[in-house]
Amino acid sequence: MGEPKCLTEMEVLMSEVFEAVSAMKKAYVSLQEAHCPWDPDKMRVADVAVVAELRRLGVLRERFRRSFGRECSGGKGMRKAAWTGATLLEVVAPYEAAMEDLKREVKAKEAEVEDLREKLKTATALNGSGSGRKGRSHHSKRKVSCSTAQAAPAPELFQAGMSLVVEASKSFTALLLSLMRSAHWDIAAAVRSIEAATFNTTTEETPIVGAQHAKYAMESYVNRKIFQGFDHETFYMDGSLSSLLHPDQFRRECFMQYRDMKAMDPIELLGILPTCPFGKFCSKKYLSIVHPKMEESLLGDLEQRRQVLAGNHPRSQFYGEFLELAKAVWLLHLLAFSLDPPPSHFEASRGAEFHPQYMESVVRISSGRGAAGQVVGFSVSPGFKFGKGSVVKARVYLVPRS
Repeated sequence: MGEPKCLTEMEVLMSEVFEAVSAMKKAYVSLQEAHCPWDPDKMRVADVAVVAELRRLGVLRERFRRSFGRECSGGKGMRKAAWTGATLLEVVAPYEAAMEDLKREVKAKEAEVEDLREKLKTATALNGSGSGRKGRSHHSKRKVSCSTAQAAPAPELFQAGMSLVVEASKSFTALLLSLMRSAHWDIAAAVRSIEAATFNTTTEETPIVGAQHAKYAMESYVNRKIFQGFDHETFYMDGSLSSLLHPDQFRRECFMQYRDMKAMDPIELLGILPTCPFGKFCSKKYLSIVHPKMEESLLGDLEQRRQVLAGNHPRSQFYGEFLELAKAVWLLHLLAFSLDPPPSHFEASRGAEFHPQYMESVVRISSGRGAAGQVVGFSVSPGFKFGKGSVVKARVYLVPRS
């Protein structure tokens, strides 16, 4: 092979190498994106593309070794060809190393996906048989899931999802109050601060809530923060309008994501895909609910906040409890946008009359006198109204009419 022809073929080969590496990178990005939201079909296509490009690079490597190792070693151009060949090997070597790294990463991702599939099958089987754990503890890895597997979204499924949100918000609030007491917080002062921020009052005014009912004020604060933006398809994390532009497809995708995600452990999911939409939602809401001074006082430092700001998700009891609530609200949001039309979200305002068809009191009302002489002090959790008239009642804290 003459010197010019040898060099020309090397240039062609180099061009093919760079083209293959570029295609492989794109295919690998598609493989990662297929994990969240979970899309098995897209994942299979991306996996095939990654493997195909890896094989193509392997063929190009063998082609170089066979052709240029021998044919460019004689004649006048021997030294120049040898130098060019060495340069080509130096260029190709990092890509070969990257190929091996990508192969290992793909195998690791496949193993994680299989593990999540098995967890999903196990949880679905448990749900189908009607069995489930009723006991709860702060540090247990409980799954937020529904006891019945439905083939289509329905108001009943949404109502069950709201019950899980209430359960998770009570649990997270109880942990918050426990940490506050351990840190010797003045709970009454904390409640006054919450009321001042909510109702534009001063911290010197007499609080609406007594010390024995501080948990309701704290739960109200947490729910107000985490439900903010619920009426938008992405909680206003971006300007997406998919629910308006492609409503049927968007509803199907929301319900598919709900079914795929409901049995997953959120910390395991975020360990694999920390910056997926759910991960971004968790980060945004944690930073909104847990003020830096609060975290430093309750936990001793700002380490968890630093991790969240860096795009990670701490494996701690406190953050794990928060994730259970975040997941319950995220699943409820997916269910809301799976319904046609989505349920409308409402909250009872301070001083409003108590309407039992739309509200329920968090404090038990005496059956003798009912709610006479009482009005809404504040909303503890929102309510929802469906298109056909059924309602998920708002939970409210009642106070005497002033």
